[in-house]
Amino acid sequence: MKHSVRWGILATGTIAKNFAETAARMDDIHIAAVASRSLDKANAFADAYGIANRHASIQALADDPQVDIVYVATPHSCHFDDMKALIAGGKHILCEKSFTTDAAQAREIFALAKEKGVFVMEAFWTKFIPVYRHLSKLLADGAIGEIRAVTATYGYTTARQARKFDAQLAGGTLLDIGVYAIGFACMALGYEFDVVKSTLVMNPEGTDATDAILLRRGNAVAQLTCAIGSFIPTFAAIYGTLGRIEIPEFKNPERITLYADGKEPLVFCEPFEVNGFEYEIREAQHCVLEGKTHSSVMTAAQTIAVMGIMDEVRRQNDLVFPFEK
Repeated sequence: MKHSVRWGILATGTIAKNFAETAARMDDIHIAAVASRSLDKANAFADAYGIANRHASIQALADDPQVDIVYVATPHSCHFDDMKALIAGGKHILCEKSFTTDAAQAREIFALAKEKGVFVMEAFWTKFIPVYRHLSKLLADGAIGEIRAVTATYGYTTARQARKFDAQLAGGTLLDIGVYAIGFACMALGYEFDVVKSTLVMNPEGTDATDAILLRRGNAVAQLTCAIGSFIPTFAAIYGTLGRIEIPEFKNPERITLYADGKEPLVFCEPFEVNGFEYEIREAQHCVLEGKTHSSVMTAAQTIAVMGIMDEVRRQNDLVFPFEK
């Protein structure tokens, strides 16, 4: 079978495996190559997922003529340089969040992509989850009246905490999962805020363990709490003058519930075809097939705006990574 879009994967960690496992269950997605700093790791990954081309460097992947688009699954601290190398090689890109370590880097990447004429998108899969189409319509129709408040919480514990907190990799809660909460607040209220306030609880590694962020736009506020090392239910809600909408597992929900004033709760369900990753993958592939250099669903301006909010949170809390000093 001839595939019109050939994917490459950069890195072989957990998120790269999630991508490969999702792609294996999608008939229209073909992975042609994988790259790692270790050829042994690249070979093992390729053997596990039936991938033909294996590379021991990003440059080899960027130079591979059998690859059209690359899924970037390296640490946050590597995204900027990795994407520059791939863009120089003429590759389209779907890059994991957080897209870069700051907004300035994001602006530069999108400018380089525009100059080269390649597609680049942040892999913020939440924007593509099907049930959010119902949320958008409910808000547009005024089902809960005027929005007054948004809440989002997300925290988890992990045996890989040292890796998640590593300052050299731009680790910490904010760039790892705070982006989910901020991105959700933006989906509900827009991408520009009058007020950004925050406090971060730091860890011994010099990155953030627990984040509390307050955003205000007009008469609406968003209260966001995220943590690594603490179990906090993944839950969000939007509160309005006429009701509320609850979104369990807001980063990748299959169900939302509308509680309108004086009415029975109304549940909207949209089960995944695979696991939820498939929708951002299809969006990226569709854009490449259509010759587009950007997505109208997850735009460069939105990515830059979220990075800008995280920049301000970091500024307020003096969170600077070692490679930025």
